[in-house]
Amino acid sequence: MVSLKERLTELLINNKLITQEQLNQALEVQSKKGGKLSDILINLKFIKENDLILILSEGLGVPLIDLKRFKIEYEIAKIVPIDIARRYQIIPISKMGDTITLAMADPLNIFAIDHVEALTGYKINPIISPGEDILQAIELSYPDTTKGVIDNLVKEIAVSSIEFIEEEKEILPTDQELDRISREPPVIKITNMILTEAINKRASDILIEPWDIKLRVRFRIDGVLHEEQAPPKSMHPSIVSRVKIMSNLNIAEHRLPQDGRFKVKIFDREIDFRVSVLPSSLGEKVAIRILDKSQAMLDIEKLGFSEEAVSKLKNVAKSPQGMILVCGPTGSGKTTTLYSLLKLVDTPEKNIVTVEDPVEYQLEGINQVTVRPQIGLTFASSLRSILRQDPNVIMIGEIRDYETVDIAIKSALTGHLALSTLHTTTSSGAIVRLVNMGVEPYLINSSLICVLAQRLVRKICFYCKEKYTLEKEIIDSLKLNTDIMKKYEFFRGKGCNHCFDTGYSGRVGLAEVLLLTAQIRELILSRAQEHIIKQEARKEGMRTLREEGMEAALKGITTVQEVLRVTAPDE
Repeated sequence: MVSLKERLTELLINNKLITQEQLNQALEVQSKKGGKLSDILINLKFIKENDLILILSEGLGVPLIDLKRFKIEYEIAKIVPIDIARRYQIIPISKMGDTITLAMADPLNIFAIDHVEALTGYKINPIISPGEDILQAIELSYPDTTKGVIDNLVKEIAVSSIEFIEEEKEILPTDQELDRISREPPVIKITNMILTEAINKRASDILIEPWDIKLRVRFRIDGVLHEEQAPPKSMHPSIVSRVKIMSNLNIAEHRLPQDGRFKVKIFDREIDFRVSVLPSSLGEKVAIRILDKSQAMLDIEKLGFSEEAVSKLKNVAKSPQGMILVCGPTGSGKTTTLYSLLKLVDTPEKNIVTVEDPVEYQLEGINQVTVRPQIGLTFASSLRSILRQDPNVIMIGEIRDYETVDIAIKSALTGHLALSTLHTTTSSGAIVRLVNMGVEPYLINSSLICVLAQRLVRKICFYCKEKYTLEKEIIDSLKLNTDIMKKYEFFRGKGCNHCFDTGYSGRVGLAEVLLLTAQIRELILSRAQEHIIKQEARKEGMRTLREEGMEAALKGITTVQEVLRVTAPDE
């Protein structure tokens, strides 16, 4: 019988993914400390986990599955008891007749296969998936660890421990009581479960909101909010206090907004959480932004932008000086794009400094500063100090006032490449916004080289993608030629386990890139209106967000409905 260890070493050596010296070093570590050889190779950074899984799948002839995009029903999962699933790092994902498809971290583990066959009476069809993903799927799929846990934990808490009394004056628990209760195991477990569930579902934000008679918990997944199972409202104060403790906030303060952050390790991944607590008439609302470094896509070519847009951005990023602005609403991916541009220009010869509020991802080799207005460290004051650090490239998290934009423009005029964000909906609108902020048009012309407006659209789920006929109402609203439209195929997601029945999984970016040509600069000098600048830019080849979105829809990346949801019509 060939063990996974033997087959693994053979595949890695033959495919030149590791050297014999690295293998010997890993085997030495294994002999001293124990553990799986694959995990040791990854921990020693001899090979990436994704490369390891791919080579195993190809070498063993075993299909690979991404469990993060697969929703497993409990009726299927319960075929294998949870203790057995955890022991062998396995989970059933489907059943057909007398055969179950079993996701396994070690598809050559004959003992696990024999055990499951004897225990269940089913034949086993093994497929491969990372052990970490399997453990996540177990936590998500079994009620003892997810859906049923809230009900069980709530039973552990006495009804009298926290209870809102709806009278003329609401009686709240004291701060001492809240501190004590928030540290009790049931509250800790429920809070941890909410965080874990959000990670499992690839959420970017968690909202915990008190209503009149209930507590509402929502996850933002692929830019859209989804309501989740929530604990009873009586637990709201203790959950808020628990989040405050984790974020080093003042649990005794209920009248003022508070911001904080904390870091936790979930499924061997370090994840940052950014917390905002806002007082409301019904209690404190908590918003938590999830910053998962492992999911961050900091490559300009992998953001989903069209080839034309990527080419333009690469060209302007080569500029030794000037200002590049990225525009869009909150949550449109502006910071990710800025980080991707920084990675593009990052070389040992360049000194790159950023000023952010706060720093979302720590970038290797780049100096990052977090603003702290409470001690006078604002964007403007930080920039003044940064200019004394001899930078080549400066990234400003957000332009909020004239003082900040003034320093940014002066930086661009004195030999620096400055990158920043601005809250406008279109690229041409950013220019008008700068003028309205008090920036002289000649300074804009002398400093600004490119404006990028962007949006994020949801991708059609790969597993349930299907053709369909575009509704006549949509064709009419877009003023499309019906005969021309017949030549194209349109796709949508039907809804399946992989996408949690939404029809979408993941997001890609749309980019509207405005380059400052001679004609555009003349319009700026004349203080032209936004729509006139936009018209001229389109004449010169600029593709609008709506046009970029429609191209993505025609390619089957997203749906027309999704494009209409996130983009405005062209004038």
